[in-house]
Amino acid sequence: MAEARCCFKQLCAIVVVLLLNMNSPCIGCSERDRQALLALKQGLVGDDGDRLLSWGTEAQNRNCCQWEGVYCSSNQTGHVVKLDLEDQSLRGKISPELVKLQHLEYLNLRFNNLSQSQIPDFTGSLSNLRHLDLSSANFGGQIPNQLGNLTHLQYLDLSSHYYSVIRPRNSIHAQNLNWLPNLSGLEHLDLSHTNLSDVVGWLEAVNVFPKLTNLILDGCNLPPPIISSVSLMNSSNSLVHVDLFRNNLNASIFQWLSGTHTNLVYLDLSWNNFRGSSIPASFGNMSSLEYLILQCSKLEGGFPNSFAKLYGSLQLEGPIPSILSKASILDLSHNNFSGAASFLCATKDSNLTFLDLSNNHVSGELPDCWIHFKKLIFLDLSNNYLFGKIPTTMGYLFSIETLRLSNNRFVGELPSQLKNCTKLTLLDLGENNLSCSIPEWLGASLPNLAILILRGNQFYRSIPPQICHLTRIQILDLSMNNISGTISKCLNNLIVLAHNGNSSLTIEHLYTTHLEEGDILWNYEEEASLIWKGVRSKYKSTLGLVKSIDLSSNKLIGEIPNEITDLVGLVSLNLSRNQLTSQIPPRIGMLLELDSLDLSRNQINGRIPNSLSRIDRIGYLDLSENDLSRKIPIGTQLQSFGPSSYGGNPLLCGLPLLRTCDEDKEGPRQTVLVNQDDQDGLITQGFYISLGLGFAVGFWGVFGTLLFNRSCRYTYFNFWACFIDWLYVKAEIIRQRAPNTR
Repeated sequence: MAEARCCFKQLCAIVVVLLLNMNSPCIGCSERDRQALLALKQGLVGDDGDRLLSWGTEAQNRNCCQWEGVYCSSNQTGHVVKLDLEDQSLRGKISPELVKLQHLEYLNLRFNNLSQSQIPDFTGSLSNLRHLDLSSANFGGQIPNQLGNLTHLQYLDLSSHYYSVIRPRNSIHAQNLNWLPNLSGLEHLDLSHTNLSDVVGWLEAVNVFPKLTNLILDGCNLPPPIISSVSLMNSSNSLVHVDLFRNNLNASIFQWLSGTHTNLVYLDLSWNNFRGSSIPASFGNMSSLEYLILQCSKLEGGFPNSFAKLYGSLQLEGPIPSILSKASILDLSHNNFSGAASFLCATKDSNLTFLDLSNNHVSGELPDCWIHFKKLIFLDLSNNYLFGKIPTTMGYLFSIETLRLSNNRFVGELPSQLKNCTKLTLLDLGENNLSCSIPEWLGASLPNLAILILRGNQFYRSIPPQICHLTRIQILDLSMNNISGTISKCLNNLIVLAHNGNSSLTIEHLYTTHLEEGDILWNYEEEASLIWKGVRSKYKSTLGLVKSIDLSSNKLIGEIPNEITDLVGLVSLNLSRNQLTSQIPPRIGMLLELDSLDLSRNQINGRIPNSLSRIDRIGYLDLSENDLSRKIPIGTQLQSFGPSSYGGNPLLCGLPLLRTCDEDKEGPRQTVLVNQDDQDGLITQGFYISLGLGFAVGFWGVFGTLLFNRSCRYTYFNFWACFIDWLYVKAEIIRQRAPNTR
């Protein structure tokens, strides 16, 4: 019984303590840390109140542990341990008061615009730091040696993301890295795009980290490493990810890498100078290596047999080894590979999901063995010397999403078996010698097509109406063929083109590659080569914004259908070099997103609609070599183009042409208010008929009332007098705005 009472008392005491703790106010951050953060804010924000709004001095916001990007160890100690201010558009300088945060373990100022000449020396006084990221923050100058005092550091990123257009970069450099060995606990080191060209012993400096797993030194102008027995002995075997892209390395780096780094999974040595060298046989023993990237590295020679286990992006010259067909992801683009593509048939039931042989010298006919590539998602054979017919077995590429065969010498018809490739989102067959009518199944069987390019072939006959079933299409390029007939009125069924904007800058694909060692998530961005404003351009990072129809250089006849003005998302429309007649649709001004419009070299007549002047974004306009007449509408954009945009229209007048219009010389003439297309179809003959009928009915309805009700006559008489005055003024305004009859 006594023991029970004792236990009960202890339990009550515990409950009381818990209740007291629950009801007691939180201590919050220490005053020392709060003042340090306020000084930091003042240096980075100044008087700009749009940033770090939660960092305040008022009583209700004094607990800095609740401020944005600030994390404390606990409410009981109040020490700030983490400061994450990535991509906050901060600018200015880091206050020296930062060093008062002596418990700080994590500091991230990535993607800001700090205007200091170099990384502050006092950063090295934050002795408890484990994570330091100052990448792309606009630092310059020398890397301070004081960073060597951060002996607990595990993650260091001082890199500059050179590919960033709108974000700042770093332009820092180092004369030596003697301080690096002090950071013996480093696991991640990224000094990309800093200048280390003068650091001769860079390899020795990074060679002493027993825990280092990620080494990223992209674009550092690294000189060839000095390999010694000491450096090989001290090499870390923990490295998993090594990225030495775009440096001045030579083949000596292979000796260091293949010596002890057997755990490597990812290795990028692209854009170095390995001319005259080959991959050493010892590389074939790196059984963990999954991604090997050697683009534009000028390597020569063959591959170790064990490379069949690798699934990487390999860049070499000469014949393509058949053993590579066993890969899963293979990028051999932009090289001087030659010979036939028959190496692809060396493997049955291939695991290839991604194959890029573009921009090489591969020649001959394509082998007809695509039945073995049912996992293939991406295939790019563009810009080679392939000829003959497209193999029918390509219809077995059931998983294919991207198929590029452009700029080769393929002939004949499109194999109907391609209609089985229902997942296709991009089909580019441009610049070949294909000769047939555009098959109906392109529109009927490929519902996911977003980009269709058949440019520069010999397709003939009319465009099948089934093309209008491509509701997801955003780029339709049928230019430079022999297509005849009229432009279909069903184009307004192209739903994506009938909506403004796009939710993404890029067109990106994500998929999973299944391997024995596990699954790998892989992604790639689509790109497309288009003729834009008369210039061939390649789009990738902004491809998602491109919405284009190009039917130029064909034999199309008839009118431009009014329905095309429903495609309000169009950014580019090119119907030039055809035999189109009739007038420009009056509602052309509905296409407010247009950046480029080319209707040149047709037989289009009539006047230029006023609505065209309402397209503020248009940057390229060509209406030359037509039968357009009368005055060019006045508008800021239309007068900003040169005379060449309107040349070859003998009856066209007004600025920017030197040919003045008759009404400018002789003043206004009598105007007829019927059937004036100046009003872009809004005021027609029916309008005036309706106006007259409405007036007659209203007048006699009221006049009849006046005949039988004497008391109403005076009031209604005044009303109709005012109404007739208003109607006269309105008619006069319409008369003055209407064009002169010639």
